[in-house]
Amino acid sequence: MTTTPRILIAGAGLGGLALAQALRRGGLDVAVHEQDPTPRTRGQGYRIHIDANGNAALRACLPAETFDLVRDTSGVNDDVMGAYTHHLEQVMVQHFPGITDDLITNVDRDTFRQGLLTGLDDAVHFGHTVTGYRITASGRVRVEFAEGGADEGDLLVGADGVGSAVRRKFLPHAETRDVGLRCVYGRLPLAGAAIPAEIAHGFTWVSDGTGHGAGFAPLRFRSSPHGVPDYLMITLLASPERFGVPDEDLFARSPEGLWELAVKETATWHPDLREVFAQADRESFIPIAIRAGRRVQGWRPGPVTLLGDAVHTMPPTGGVGANTALQDAETLAAELLAETPLVEAVAAYERVMLPRGFDTIDASLQMAARLFDEAP
Repeated sequence: MTTTPRILIAGAGLGGLALAQALRRGGLDVAVHEQDPTPRTRGQGYRIHIDANGNAALRACLPAETFDLVRDTSGVNDDVMGAYTHHLEQVMVQHFPGITDDLITNVDRDTFRQGLLTGLDDAVHFGHTVTGYRITASGRVRVEFAEGGADEGDLLVGADGVGSAVRRKFLPHAETRDVGLRCVYGRLPLAGAAIPAEIAHGFTWVSDGTGHGAGFAPLRFRSSPHGVPDYLMITLLASPERFGVPDEDLFARSPEGLWELAVKETATWHPDLREVFAQADRESFIPIAIRAGRRVQGWRPGPVTLLGDAVHTMPPTGGVGANTALQDAETLAAELLAETPLVEAVAAYERVMLPRGFDTIDASLQMAARLFDEAP
């Protein structure tokens, strides 16, 4: 590009921040606008799996010292994946040897976000809810905020998640679909807790064969950031019908009410698993409706594009949502930093991002079907 463009990013999630890091590192003018009033506002989950693609994207996007910070505050690497019945009868255990300490395999979502914010204090603006945008007569993009005010740039990247306001304006026909699962997330501090050996390492899936499934994954920090304790992530998944709770009730429940639901729904499980739920932090439970993006065809490229869940909303099965968003950031940054006109850079990014994202959604849905023994 012959001139230095100004890039606006709607959303300070993981993909948006990785993109901001890469563009700032490359010398571009970047402004990130995030609706949360502070960096620590919403509960969106806990432990995130980072795979080889995510590691490569982080190394490409982050300055070396920021990557080191993220790695040093990530979880201790583990190499086990297991599946058990709700009576703790082994179905499958697989080990993945050869994982070296220079790799990141799991992170705490909030700690990871704090790491990605490093050095971006003047570029990330909290309390700015992007409600829409318009293309100016000069071909630039002007975004407006619900709180008042506006900003203008040469490119707007919608990285504002599943409820993306940018997507609603840019691709009003693009939809997400309810995949028929609800997830109740919680966590159990590991200090002093009784954890059965079967779920004490890696990631473990437990199913009762009647529509309930639970994932367990410990996060033991390499170095404890901000006094956050090591914990066991707990996820209980089922259909709304299997939970027996309508959405208006589920999403209105207090954290303790969600904990009570999880305890009730696992009352016939192995005593060691029941004890895990009983010991869990009652204030840590949050509900999530699992959705997936519907495949859309390409569009004429211009000064607006999308990234991560804003375009290819990813179900958590497969643990690839964050990694796909990080790959989007890596690809878009590389194109924007190349010596090509902006619209050509956006077009090149979208040619890669769209098929990759929706193919990954298909794989995640197939994984969900296998976990619940149902058709995708």
